[in-house]
Amino acid sequence: MDAVIWLVNTAALIYFWLLIAQVAMSWLVSFRIVDTRQPVVHRIGRFLWQVTEPVLGPIRRFLNRALGNLGGIDISPIVAIVGVEFLRRIVVGEILAPLR
Repeated sequence: MDAVIWLVNTAALIYFWLLIAQVAMSWLVSFRIVDTRQPVVHRIGRFLWQVTEPVLGPIRRFLNRALGNLGGIDISPIVAIVGVEFLRRIVVGEILAPLR
């Protein structure tokens, strides 16, 4: 059972850091610090987008319907990070830990 707890915890932490990397990459591109025409930057950005967009897209659409336009501010990564951490703590701390 410890292996399952470790796996869930590690997967959640990896996804957490991928979300952080996506936010950082979007800022770097927006402020023109990195150029997406560079092949390596393009591959990294594409990878991060493909990994995070299945979670961020529905959150973004829901927030747009619920809150409307926030003036160009995208808070979907914050919601996703809080959600991943919440699920990680529930699964690892509350559900799987008593089964040890």
